[in-house]
Amino acid sequence: MKNKNDRTSMVNKGMGMVAAVVLTALLLVGCGQNNGDTESARDTNAGSVDVTEAQRAESNIGAGDSSENHADTENITSMENQSAEDHTMESGSTQLEVRFGHGGEVFVMTLLDNDTAAAIAGYVGTSDWQLPIYERDADADYSVLQYYDIPSRYEIPSDAPETVTEAKAGDVFYSDPNRIVLFYHDAEISAEYTKIGTFEATEEFITAVEENPVLEGWGNKIIHISRP
Repeated sequence: MKNKNDRTSMVNKGMGMVAAVVLTALLLVGCGQNNGDTESARDTNAGSVDVTEAQRAESNIGAGDSSENHADTENITSMENQSAEDHTMESGSTQLEVRFGHGGEVFVMTLLDNDTAAAIAGYVGTSDWQLPIYERDADADYSVLQYYDIPSRYEIPSDAPETVTEAKAGDVFYSDPNRIVLFYHDAEISAEYTKIGTFEATEEFITAVEENPVLEGWGNKIIHISRP
């Protein structure tokens, strides 16, 4: 009877040991899974950090591009302004190109800063002018001056005309209504004019004015005025 009890006790001890081993194994597996979950979470967080840093980097690059584009725009505007200034000989003055005769040499007329000159420059800016030269006024001294009539459809303001008693070669005046008067030699005069500009009275300039031929088909001389 004792032997039977001994065998039962041994069986119970064996089963207890097996249960302990199984429980230990389960605990180890659980710990491994927890460690794996923790590492996975760490990897995920690391990935999130990488994405965030990449987004920040892209955002910074975009901001840099925007600054560069703004700088480029400012540079272009500056160059355009400089180009406009290149046509200016003095503050508020604009240059026009004048040819005496069809296909003649270009001479530069610098306009003064007044409403009359500005109106003329504005009209010429939209469409070149080709004006006839008349030499039919018995009172005009064509050895020192020429005048060109502007079509009446152009409204030109007469900005503070003054009594002019002396003109220098290259001086350009406006005479109301709608007439441009150019002096290509010095002269003593008495007239109500608004000065609108000047030419550099070089020998070539004076020759071009004096030798401007009568245009075939027109019956008179012409000048061509345009913006540079």
